[in-house]
Amino acid sequence: MPKIAIVILNWNGKKLLEQFLPSVLDYSADHKVYVADNASTDNSITFVKNNYPTVNIIQNTSNGGYAKGYNDALKHIDEDFFCLLNSDVEVTPNWLAPIELHFSQDKETAIIQPKILDFKKKTHFEYAGAAGGFLDKFGYPFCRGRIFDDLEEDLGQYNNTTPIFWASGACFFIRKSIFETLGGFDEDYFAHQEEIDLCWRAQNLGLSIIYIGSSTVYHLGGSTLNKMNPKKTFLNFRNSLFSILKNVSLKKAILIIFARLLLDSLAGLRFILKFKFSHFIAIIKAHFSFYWNAPKMLRKKQKEVSYAKYYIIKSIVWSYFVKQKKKFNILIKY
Repeated sequence: MPKIAIVILNWNGKKLLEQFLPSVLDYSADHKVYVADNASTDNSITFVKNNYPTVNIIQNTSNGGYAKGYNDALKHIDEDFFCLLNSDVEVTPNWLAPIELHFSQDKETAIIQPKILDFKKKTHFEYAGAAGGFLDKFGYPFCRGRIFDDLEEDLGQYNNTTPIFWASGACFFIRKSIFETLGGFDEDYFAHQEEIDLCWRAQNLGLSIIYIGSSTVYHLGGSTLNKMNPKKTFLNFRNSLFSILKNVSLKKAILIIFARLLLDSLAGLRFILKFKFSHFIAIIKAHFSFYWNAPKMLRKKQKEVSYAKYYIIKSIVWSYFVKQKKKFNILIKY
């Protein structure tokens, strides 16, 4: 069986490590566990060293967010497979066995995501990943088990193993060779949706991304930036536009971005109606930041790739808000 390096990115996360690291160590025998620290200013690393001496510490020199943090840390790890695990994830017995088996049996699989349930409500799927990620034609992400803020109860409806378009960064398995081939995460994203971009680039190279429903983890979510934080809104909207420009042919990307001007404006209006003015401003800032950085993103487009069909539905906004289809298996027969 392949050996998987379990890498937990940490920034001032002592309380999270106290709560969630024990389950990782209990249920990950024979696999090395690493804590990659993004220049924390609390005593989280001292806590790990004193209480869990078997955990390997990688000390990054700065807080470069999720993207740079993992890019820097993974250079120091020799295992052939990485599990990028959020510090607020509780794992379960035998969570690694289905992942190991699939990687060993299917050499074409590049990336895997397990089932991600809500730590606060363990009967339901969790926002960040649920049962695997997809996009609509305009680049808006959604998941099996989670569309916008609607979270489905886990009734076994997504217990299968199936291809997905993107895997959640909360618990993200990838072959080391593929991570290096793709050049890692795009550090200009800082955080949020960098895993979608990485998966999209993998899809453009014809690589396979798989969801395995027989492996389960529980994600607390919102530990670094919760969804009420305008910075999260800024990063999500801007980074989504980055991914479209980078991963779709230029002609199509321009058309989609024009459409996003309208659709994102409607999202901003919705924030105004909810008196969330800071989130409305965040969307405006996201668009200005995108246009400013567009030339840089264009230079990052992959060369000589066959652009994958990235979307499974034309408009999740129309289907959800107008047609009132709020569950994945009603929205799409998949």
